[in-house]
Amino acid sequence: MRAPTFTLACLTLAVPLLAQPAREMNLIAFGSCARERQPQPIWTEILATKPDLFLFIGDNNYADFWLKDGKMVMEPIPNIERLKEAYEAQVAQPGYRRAQREFPILATWDDHDFGANDGGKDFKFREESKQVFFDVYGFPPDAPIRTQPGVYQERKFGPEGRRVQVILLDTRFNRDPLDRATKEQRVGRAGPYIPSTDTSKTLLGDEQWRWLETQLNEPADIRVIASSIQVIADEHGHESWGNLPHERQRLYNLIASTNAHGVFFISGDRHLTEATVERGSQEITVPYPIWDFTSSGMTQVASVIRDPNSKRVGPVRRETTFGTLRFAWGPTPETTQIEFTALGDQGQMLTRQSVFLSDLRPATK
Repeated sequence: MRAPTFTLACLTLAVPLLAQPAREMNLIAFGSCARERQPQPIWTEILATKPDLFLFIGDNNYADFWLKDGKMVMEPIPNIERLKEAYEAQVAQPGYRRAQREFPILATWDDHDFGANDGGKDFKFREESKQVFFDVYGFPPDAPIRTQPGVYQERKFGPEGRRVQVILLDTRFNRDPLDRATKEQRVGRAGPYIPSTDTSKTLLGDEQWRWLETQLNEPADIRVIASSIQVIADEHGHESWGNLPHERQRLYNLIASTNAHGVFFISGDRHLTEATVERGSQEITVPYPIWDFTSSGMTQVASVIRDPNSKRVGPVRRETTFGTLRFAWGPTPETTQIEFTALGDQGQMLTRQSVFLSDLRPATK
């Protein structure tokens, strides 16, 4: 049975958030990697946490898994109708529809809902895909955001002293092609990519970089930056910011130059759950410990983990999951805590990591 066609009227996503800057954030839930044709009972557990906001941070459907000559294939979408069909199936999920009624949702995309596995700026349907994204997530036809090169966006919530800034990056629309490893270079790496030495390549694109600098100069106490791909972990050889190390260092430098305190990242893509921290080294400079909390995915089953990550803190899990960010506000940054939790499809705890807000700022000399 064909899923009903989505309409803007049935969605309650990005637009209502524009009118709610005073909404205090105490709990944000987030997730990634949801196969639209599979049951999604995980929404029951997400709803049970009663989040103030849900962030859908990539692979929100798998449009590039489609039926060809009677077989399921993973290929770039053959036309934009295939992308629309995938979104239709996702928004028809009963749990998702209930979530839309219970709390606001913000989204960015990754490769599969962009339309091409590991796709970047050379994807031929990227402009059409962008417009479908904005249709689905409730942006009016004349919204200025539709003319920008990508789906990146920002919102702030809460009063001064408890202000949470949510930044959703677009790691697809402007990303240059990645460098592929030779057979010899792939030894010890699960994925096909190696760090590029071509510093002319970009991940975000010039306009998004300028936009990000503007956002980081805005006042906020906690800054949640959603990147569909992992920021820190890169030893696995799959997609990550480590594929373009000069862009990752630019990211860290921008946090430092804007004096943006309270920054941490959330990510998806990898079909695993883990917490990773970058404390700096001779090769990598950071203004303070940078955390990346990965939660992926929402419809998968457990499998063996072989992904190396020397900067991992705590366990790594590979079950159906979603993440939460709980803000335990105190009178000062020294007493305010951010708790990342990954929960399974039965509400079971998979991993937990707490960080004091005071640690997300340069050390006082």
